[in-house]
Amino acid sequence: MWLCAVVGLVVFHWFGNASLGYVRTPSLFKWWFSQWLDPLAESEHGWLILGISLWLFWRNARSEPAADNGVDTKLVAGALLGGLAIHLFGYALQQARISIVGFLLFSWGVLALAGGRRWGRASAFPLLFMIFAIPLNMLDSAGFYLRLWVIEVAYRGAHLIGIDVLRNGTQLLSPGGAYSYDVAAACSGMRSLMALAALSLLVGYLNFRSWRVRACIGLLCFPYAFVGNVVSIFAIIVAAEWKGQRAGAMVHDSFGFLIFLVVLGLVQLTVVLLQKRKIGGGEPLAPEKAEPFFVAPSWSSSRPWLVATAVPVTSLAVVFFIQKLDTLQVSPRVGVKLAADGLNPVALPDYLGLDWAGQRAEVTAIEREVLPSDTGFSRKNYVSLRNRNNSVFLSIVLSGRDRTSIHRPELCLVGQGWTIKGREIHTFQWPGRSDAAVSATVLRIERDFTNNKGQTVKVPALYAYWFVGADKTVATSWERVLYTSVDRLRSLQSHRWAYVIAQTLAFDGEPAALARLQEVLDQTLPTFQEPLPAR
Repeated sequence: MWLCAVVGLVVFHWFGNASLGYVRTPSLFKWWFSQWLDPLAESEHGWLILGISLWLFWRNARSEPAADNGVDTKLVAGALLGGLAIHLFGYALQQARISIVGFLLFSWGVLALAGGRRWGRASAFPLLFMIFAIPLNMLDSAGFYLRLWVIEVAYRGAHLIGIDVLRNGTQLLSPGGAYSYDVAAACSGMRSLMALAALSLLVGYLNFRSWRVRACIGLLCFPYAFVGNVVSIFAIIVAAEWKGQRAGAMVHDSFGFLIFLVVLGLVQLTVVLLQKRKIGGGEPLAPEKAEPFFVAPSWSSSRPWLVATAVPVTSLAVVFFIQKLDTLQVSPRVGVKLAADGLNPVALPDYLGLDWAGQRAEVTAIEREVLPSDTGFSRKNYVSLRNRNNSVFLSIVLSGRDRTSIHRPELCLVGQGWTIKGREIHTFQWPGRSDAAVSATVLRIERDFTNNKGQTVKVPALYAYWFVGADKTVATSWERVLYTSVDRLRSLQSHRWAYVIAQTLAFDGEPAALARLQEVLDQTLPTFQEPLPAR
């Protein structure tokens, strides 16, 4: 057991993390814990999940009967070797989250090896429960649409009781200007949804024996969280209509914690109703007296030397392949034109005819520090010579070996203080060609600025982005990650992707802003990008 534990510690700590862009550590443990300390990852509940999992393991082990505590060597060996294989797969894809799943499976094998069937059964749910501590940032997009649904239901509910509230994207405001609220991402419920799902599943696990009922209780948090957030937004509207902006703000501040109470209260009510109907088998059976926490397993019918030999040998093979992956050559094939140094994209033109002048846009010191050193840049801020108030920021970021050279733009936008009001897929025409186009994600964003008079002004903008690979362009980040992962496995090469941004203010309306973006792209697209098929 100790040999397998030490081998696992070496592999997951010194050869655990392949992405060194933001968290510069080879340790899977340090990468994971850093997410729990990062507010932007919205995974601070990971510490709570860890504490609950440890308590569940101790509780379950004390409840499991000590008799016939043997070791299923084949099952344990499968878990240990399977965990290492999943980690190698995650490492090849540069996806630490997949490696964490491999680590959890490996951990189950170590515990089952140390404590036999008792610890194997006792640790199964706690380790599964730890999945809720894995940061799942892909829920951001789902959270945006959930926010829109919450706003829509609260808006219609207000009209049903005679409150003539107006809706503008994610804003709710009074026709007379008495109040105005922007429903932030936190109000969608996604910020706390993983924690709520974990607590709901925990309630079901502690109260029922049927796994079907336990899973059902866990899933109920999703509709209940939606109800809780609708109630919150509706209460804010009613309070603001009654007593003004400040009253609505007070309700908003108090409802953050109350949503948790509403959701968990509804979950507990469901549990009580199911127990009254005797659905789900009631509480799990417990022995008359607590068993010892540790009981040495029986090895009479097992062959521990098979595990003791197979795990270290497999670990050496995993480390060997990981080192091979770390030396993968960067593919010379890219979808954008390169500068003479072969690292950066080609420089954007200084002038676009007689209508646009390009101003140099420096790469910030923070970008240089955070992003890998082999990340390439090319950017310009184009100012209209017809109207100096109109400008378009055009940027190309070219990734290196590490996939974290480029990331989901929603992260940096929110960090810069922008609020995402909407999004859509838009097709930009390729200049001079009817058979080529560029599909891009266009975000409607807004930010508060203070003018020279001390007044707060809302500044709207459009933010268009797409990703250019060696043989395709895609409009979304998840498509880029998918194709990057497939290419790494298929060709064992690190393919470089370009992340293209085109941003402009939209004081004159979205149609004019889109036309402005298209005008600049008409004269710049052929200079830096090949006409590739869009996916």
